Amino acid sequence: MWRAAAVRALRGGGAGGPRAASGAAAAELRRRLEGQLEDIRGAGTWKSERVIASRQGPHLRLAAGGDGILNFCANNYLGLSSHPEVIRAAVEALEKFGAGLSSVRFICGTQSIHKDLEEKIARFHQREDSILYASCFDANAGIFEALLSPEDAVLSDELNHASIIDGIRLCKANKYRYKHMDMQDLEAKLQDAQKHRLRLVATDGAFSMDGDIAPLREICQLAQKYDALVFIDECHATGFLGPNGRGTDELLGVMDKVTIINSTLGKALGGAAGGYTTGPKPLIDLLRQRSRPYLFSNSLPPAVVGCASKALDLLMESNAIAQSMAAKTQRFRSKMTAAGFTISGKDHPICPVMLGDARLATVMAEDMLNRGIYVIGFSYPVVPKGKARIRVQISAVHSDEDIDRCVEAFTEVGRKHGALP
Repeated sequence: MWRAAAVRALRGGGAGGPRAASGAAAAELRRRLEGQLEDIRGAGTWKSERVIASRQGPHLRLAAGGDGILNFCANNYLGLSSHPEVIRAAVEALEKFGAGLSSVRFICGTQSIHKDLEEKIARFHQREDSILYASCFDANAGIFEALLSPEDAVLSDELNHASIIDGIRLCKANKYRYKHMDMQDLEAKLQDAQKHRLRLVATDGAFSMDGDIAPLREICQLAQKYDALVFIDECHATGFLGPNGRGTDELLGVMDKVTIINSTLGKALGGAAGGYTTGPKPLIDLLRQRSRPYLFSNSLPPAVVGCASKALDLLMESNAIAQSMAAKTQRFRSKMTAAGFTISGKDHPICPVMLGDARLATVMAEDMLNRGIYVIGFSYPVVPKGKARIRVQISAVHSDEDIDRCVEAFTEVGRKHGALP
């Protein structure tokens, strides 16, 4: 009987249709929300969600129609999201270990594959240990509060990812924000922070909206000078920056000077989900005891673990995929610059086409889709006001022909809407 009652409840008791809350407070809430939504539409910053009816990859099929759409806006840097070996590994993990754990890690949610993946991540980054999270957002939400006390200080780049900013807000440490990649300002903040017990410099390794790479050599030199630790978020670097794809610390030769790395399994490493922290074993042990997102979130599903583990295997077997990114990135950047566009950042597959105006970015992105190119306009609050752009992301599985077709479409659309002369 209880099963039948549960089914009826899930189906809305047979009444049909959605139910809206009644009362004056609910009506006032609806009025305010609708007003806010209208303001977003009026500002030209409304974010629509296009529905994909195919696997993630360089060529997509959209539910609204259109086959062979070229995708230039995914974080699928290495093209592993639909790699046959990655998919096969997910299926095998699903069949062997089930759909999920229905538990957090410390109760009954740790399987052998979770420990194997954590060991593999630590080995890949050449660190002592690592810990898995449901996402890197959770990893960033969980580290600062567990590590830092009111006696400590954290110094954060002003353009750090929202998850770093939110994670820092949760901790009780003294907070400093330095100007974006400004080493003179960071040094001044470090000097002021000498009065605190522990100092942690927190930065993205690669900044996702601008495609620029943190000056880690200089940051590490200042950290050494002022007795500080260095934390980097490597979500847009892991898998493809550096000779072996280990990230910005490998790229810039400071692997032995960066203390803590947070990164994701949801971009280059298979693209499914998940994040992690890797660093000193005592830190990882503390996070297992104190990190709230880890303690109170379900374990990563086995299929996700299988995907990421196979992606790391492929990456550690050969650096060929990671190394192919440089030439493709240079091809797009040089051709777009020659066409007259301003491309932010340097030598990173995130290639922001700077437009300034939010409406222009939105309209141009829609017109690009009409020409078979899937890109997205970014505007406030994702980026600062007046710095709207279309963010293009190059993947290892893009062909030269794909890149050239994208540049041609940008040139046509840019001229049509006055972004180019």
